[in-house]
Amino acid sequence: MTSITQWCKDRNISEVEALMPDMAGVARGKIMPADKYCREEGMRLPEALILQTITGDSPLDQSAVHPADIDMVLKGDASTIRSVPWAREPTAQVIHDCYYADGKPVDTAPRYVLRRMIELYADQGWVPVIAPELEFNLVKPNTDPDYPLEPPIGRSGRAEAGRQSYSIDALAEFEPLIEDVYAFCEAQKIELDTLIHESGAAQMEINLQHGDALELADQAFLFKRTVREVAMRHSMYATFMAKPMAREPGNAMHVHQSVLDKASGKNVFANGNGKLSELFLSHVAGLQTYLPAAMSFFAPNVNSYRRITKFLAAPINVQWGYDNRTAGLRVPVSEPENTRVENRVAGADSNPYLAIAASLACGYLGMMNNLKPTKPLEGSAYELPFDLPRSLEEALANLRECEPLIEVLGKRFVTAYTAVKETEFLSFLRVITSWEREHLLLNV
Repeated sequence: MTSITQWCKDRNISEVEALMPDMAGVARGKIMPADKYCREEGMRLPEALILQTITGDSPLDQSAVHPADIDMVLKGDASTIRSVPWAREPTAQVIHDCYYADGKPVDTAPRYVLRRMIELYADQGWVPVIAPELEFNLVKPNTDPDYPLEPPIGRSGRAEAGRQSYSIDALAEFEPLIEDVYAFCEAQKIELDTLIHESGAAQMEINLQHGDALELADQAFLFKRTVREVAMRHSMYATFMAKPMAREPGNAMHVHQSVLDKASGKNVFANGNGKLSELFLSHVAGLQTYLPAAMSFFAPNVNSYRRITKFLAAPINVQWGYDNRTAGLRVPVSEPENTRVENRVAGADSNPYLAIAASLACGYLGMMNNLKPTKPLEGSAYELPFDLPRSLEEALANLRECEPLIEVLGKRFVTAYTAVKETEFLSFLRVITSWEREHLLLNV
């Protein structure tokens, strides 16, 4: 805490936003006077905060919740402290780790789940390297949930029509917003790589620089918050929903991943001759084997499964191939030292901590068990059957039956996560949609 205290003192910080990600990746916490925060060396929050649904309800299954509704002790990670560039007064934000009063980590906390996965790699002398790519839509402000979302008006005074993939001029329509995104990210040390206009209406993709898995999850967590804030300052909404518009492509969070040897710093995915290593092939095989069971971490909401459809840049199976964007697992063209696999399954609506942890877990199980992948696919994966679950209910059933994945992610965590998601699914089933009213009301 001393370094956080000194950081705040050096910058005359008056307030601290003390944050933690919940199961959905929503920022929870407190805003505190800086002197109080530093004096108390963190904060306390109810453990139940982690285990609430996206609607703020408690899960029906309470077996992973302490019966006394106890507090957690939250300790700030000094490496995560950043300024809040949009705050009116000097404000810091700090991401926290969660502990019980006896000092043990809260094993249901998403940030701990990723830490645990990184430690399992470290036990083998490995260091995972991650590079997320996040897609999102800009939309007109919409206060009526029954009304479909629409693209916003750009500088030209017109909304986009048709596909604008990689269009520089389409990006320029939102230049003031983009400039603010870059400025706010730079102020927060969120390292952006490239920005493109995706194929959907007012759909963007920003790639983060590769690096440490936990650091990149933190950056993705803060990036989503930043983009939403910037959009509202420009009288728009930014959404990371997996499928916000019915006839437009969905939003993904592609996860590029590789593994370094801790001792040498070399990429274990490539041999000395530049060819793919056995560890790489086993990593891919692990992803192929366990992605269907891990699907609820990559597609955590009922809306997520609307994105998983043919011919709209989303995978439908666990095929892999060289530079094959139709496959769920793509191996980009690269130099041997940059050999990696791109997991294209995750939606942008996923919790980055859990999606990255689950993706690493699948690859880890493959490496530990010397699994063998299928042959790389050369044609279109869309011509092959679906391998991935088609609903949240199916995905959760797969997860509950996968003992190897439960073991590496933590049994208590998986119990808590499935309880939250099952409650969300039941809440959705109580909603009658406009499609049902339109097509069934007078016809059945």
